[in-house]
Amino acid sequence: MSKLWQNIGFSVLRILVLAYIGLVVVLYFNQSRMVYFPTVGLQDNPQQVNLDYEPVNLTTQDGILLSAWFVPAQGDAPTGKGVILYCHGNAGNIGHRLDYIQNFHRLGLATFIFDYRGFGESKGEPTEAGTYADVEAAWEYLTVTKKIPANQIIVYGESLGGAIATYIAAKKQPGGLILAATFTSLNDRAAEIYPYIPIRLISKFSYDSLARISQIHRPILIMHSPDDEVIPFHHGKSLFAAANEPKEFVQTTGDHNNGFLNSEPAYSDSIDRYVKSVNIHN
Repeated sequence: MSKLWQNIGFSVLRILVLAYIGLVVVLYFNQSRMVYFPTVGLQDNPQQVNLDYEPVNLTTQDGILLSAWFVPAQGDAPTGKGVILYCHGNAGNIGHRLDYIQNFHRLGLATFIFDYRGFGESKGEPTEAGTYADVEAAWEYLTVTKKIPANQIIVYGESLGGAIATYIAAKKQPGGLILAATFTSLNDRAAEIYPYIPIRLISKFSYDSLARISQIHRPILIMHSPDDEVIPFHHGKSLFAAANEPKEFVQTTGDHNNGFLNSEPAYSDSIDRYVKSVNIHN
């Protein structure tokens, strides 16, 4: 009888081990599908919220064609108080960020927003290295094609876009950096979601903002909500602790995707105050 139970125990253990291995294999080969959730094609544009804009086509160093918009600031100076280089999150496309663009416009800022490869009308398939190449193409467009000085550009990154924004800010040292609801690194967050999986051994991704943020020597504004159900609040606090001065942390309210709306007018006031403190035209 004991041998029967022993055999049953080994069978159950074998099934559990195979199931675990299967789960690890599935995670390994489906990482990109679990990181990027693009919406292909654009249904909305700034004209639908009464904003003028310039459609822009970018070409990356590896030959990928990207879709982007330049939305000038109100008034005679198209760059206004400065230009927001906007790096959006891992889902949707630029057409889903009209609320942000409107808000920046009300604050007297221009916005340059682009879609990563595979998002919206941009060609190709997203990868970590690819998204870094994408933001470099956006930076080159602003600084070379439009001849906007680096100190007049504030890089803004939300969620996954925070890692992409941190990458370009560390490399180019813009006028400033704003991070909203972003993580320390993608692997840190994945390890929290899958604590029993060897994420750091199987991950093809890094998106390590924590490792890069200390390389940035420009003013940093970090905004995060304790109610964020996607990226826990402690990620924002850890990034803030690692950042160089001058820096500011603003605690917002609301969930991951609607926190900036729930936090109005404090959200807009914080950005307005930050832009004035950066004094990017000096």
